[in-house]
Amino acid sequence: MHDLRRQALESGKTVSRKARSKNGSPASSRPNSAPSSRATSRSRAVSRAGSDEEENGNLSDETSFSTNSIDELLNGDASDPITDAWRADLADRIQELIDRKRSSVQGREKCLAIYVRTLTSQYAEEDIRGKESELVPAFLKSIKAETSERETILAMKALAMTVVTSPSDLIYEAVASPLKRVISDSHSIASKAAAVHCLGTCTFFGGASDDEILDNMAYILEIVASDGGFIDAQDEPAPVVAALEEWGALSTLMEDLAGESEEAAEYFVDQLSSSDPAVQIAAGENIALLYEKSYRSLTEDDGPADLGENDIISDPDGIPGVPKLIKNYDPYRRTDILKDTLSDLAKLNTRRISKKEQKSLRTNFADILDSVEYPTHGPRYQNAIDHETGKRYGSRMTVRIHKEGVMRIDRWWKLHRLQALRRVLQSGFVTHYERNPVVFESLP
Repeated sequence: MHDLRRQALESGKTVSRKARSKNGSPASSRPNSAPSSRATSRSRAVSRAGSDEEENGNLSDETSFSTNSIDELLNGDASDPITDAWRADLADRIQELIDRKRSSVQGREKCLAIYVRTLTSQYAEEDIRGKESELVPAFLKSIKAETSERETILAMKALAMTVVTSPSDLIYEAVASPLKRVISDSHSIASKAAAVHCLGTCTFFGGASDDEILDNMAYILEIVASDGGFIDAQDEPAPVVAALEEWGALSTLMEDLAGESEEAAEYFVDQLSSSDPAVQIAAGENIALLYEKSYRSLTEDDGPADLGENDIISDPDGIPGVPKLIKNYDPYRRTDILKDTLSDLAKLNTRRISKKEQKSLRTNFADILDSVEYPTHGPRYQNAIDHETGKRYGSRMTVRIHKEGVMRIDRWWKLHRLQALRRVLQSGFVTHYERNPVVFESLP
C-alpha cells in the first residue's frame, strides 16, 4: 500500500468523561510518535444490524463525507447510468476551475459540484491525468479563501476525489499545511471536520512518508484527546468523529502499532463515555482494530520457550487451516475494565437517545466486545452453527458488487478502509472498485 498513498456534518455536543473531570485541554501537540515499521465524519451512529427493509439514505450529496449507515454502505452502487457526454462536460468544468477569471462564488460552487459528481460516478483518471498540477492549486485557492462554507467543502471533496482517482506522490506535500490551517483556524465546524477527512485521504493516497503518516495520526489524535479543544471546537462531535475515523484508516497502513497503541487506546476508551453515539462507535471500532493488529499469525520460527500460555489464541471453532495467533504486545493494559465497559454498552438501555441509536450501539459494541475477547473474530461475527456445514457462520459482513459477486469484510482493517473509501466515493464506490485499481488494491 505504500505506493498507493502518494467530509453535511451535523453539529452537536459531545463530552467525554475526561473532559468533564478537567478544566482545560492541551495547549499544544505532544511530541510525535516514533516511527515504526510498515506492515473514517459520520453524523449519525452506524448500524450493522439494520433491516434490509430500511430505506437507504441519499449518499449523492457532493459535500458529504458521511457513510450514514453501514447497511447503506453494504448495499452497493446506487448511482444512475450516464452517457459519454460527461467527458466533454468534465473537460469544460476543469478548464473553468483552472481559469477562475471573473468567476462568482455561486459559479465556482456549481462547477465544483459537477466536478465532484462526475468523478464520483465515473472513473475519470484519463480525463484528469496531467491536469493535477493545475487543479490542485485551484482547489487550494477556494480552501484557503473560505469565501463560503459550501465552496470550501466542495473544494476539499474535489481534492479528495482527485487524489483517489489519480494518486500522486506530490499532492500531500502541497495540501497538508493549507488543510491543517482550516482544521485549526476555520470558524466553520463543518469545514474543520471535512478538512480532517480530506487530510486523511491525501495522507493515504497523496504520497506521505511513513513518518508523515505517524505525525498526522498523532496530530488528529490530539483532536480526540482534547474533545475538539485542540482545534477550537470543544465538545463538537463532528471533528472528533472525523479524527477517530481517519486515525483508524491511516493506522491500517502501519504494520506495527506497538509504540502508539497504549496512548491511543486510553483516549479511545475515554471517548466511550461520550454523550454522542457516533463518537462512541468510532472510538469502539478503533479499539477493535488495535486488538486485531496486536496479534499476528504463529510461525514455525516462534519457539515455545518464548511464548506464554496466554499469548497464543487458537481458532475457537477448530477449523482446519486457520493459523494460531500470537500476541505481539498488549494493546491496552486494562482489558478487564474495558470488557466491562463494552459489555455495558452492548446491553445499553436508556431514554437519552433514540431507539435506533440504542440498537446501533448494542449491535456495534457486541461486535467490538467479541473482537476484544477473540481477535480472530471480525465485524458481525456470528457464533450460530450452519446446519449444512456444521461450522459457525463466522464474519458475515459482505459488500454486494452488483449481482455478480460479493466482497467479504471479515477483518476490522478492511472495514476501516471500506468506510474511508465510501466516505469519499459515496454511491460511486462500486464503480471505482471495479475500474479504479487504487481502490481495488486497497481492499484485497
